Amino acid sequence: MPVCTAAKVDATASSSEIDRQVKQLVQDAVSVYRIDTDSLRRLKPDLILTQAQCEVCAVSLPEVEAAVGQSLGTKPRIISLSPKRLADIWDDFRTVAEALDLADHGKEVLRSLKMRVVGVIERACMLKNPPSVACVEWIEPLMAAGNWVPEMVELAGGRNLVGEAARHSAWMNWETLRDHNPDIIIFMPCGFGLQRTRAEMGPMLQRPEWAKLHAVRNGRVCLTDGNQFFNRPGPRIVESLEILAEICHPDRFNFGHRGKGWEKL
Repeated sequence: MPVCTAAKVDATASSSEIDRQVKQLVQDAVSVYRIDTDSLRRLKPDLILTQAQCEVCAVSLPEVEAAVGQSLGTKPRIISLSPKRLADIWDDFRTVAEALDLADHGKEVLRSLKMRVVGVIERACMLKNPPSVACVEWIEPLMAAGNWVPEMVELAGGRNLVGEAARHSAWMNWETLRDHNPDIIIFMPCGFGLQRTRAEMGPMLQRPEWAKLHAVRNGRVCLTDGNQFFNRPGPRIVESLEILAEICHPDRFNFGHRGKGWEKL
């Protein structure tokens, strides 16, 4: 599909520099993204999917509405998705399927995904002494993963320590991570793949307290492909749950995601 949007920040910059650029744009009341209105005009879409979940992570609903109003002679239907929990993601699947006149197919897809989730839950709920888990959605500065991630940690047989379910991911200082001292630390930076995540770990590894953390001493710091999985509330959210299960209970779960969706630091 043609790419119709682009970020105004330098996506190749470091975590701290990307954060600085984004905050500067927001402070100046400037959008973080641009929309290719010429491409939209040529494509003449009947339906546009956008989101209102996070104006920093992707093009927002107001931006899409403005672009459509200025550039298109037609009036396509705009559907904005804003999930905060797993249940919201399931609802969005139904919404998109119905908008595409594929309601029955959507139900089958949803049923198949839910069955995979149930398979993980049935095995994870039988396990005792769940490990404590901290999921990190940005590295410099630190951000604790929120929205659907804390819920998924619990379903995968872990005990979530930072970040709140159904709430936006929140900034977190180093002392919070140190004081919680989790059994497992999982990095899932928004928009970063595995290679990029590993390249961004320098600031964490340089901290003198890093080596004292329980997860570090026990070799249970994991890196994930947040861009392909955890950050996206789509069908691959089920693979994200499977990845969490593999990380939390490697002796009980093996879906074949290690080395592809996640790896140890």
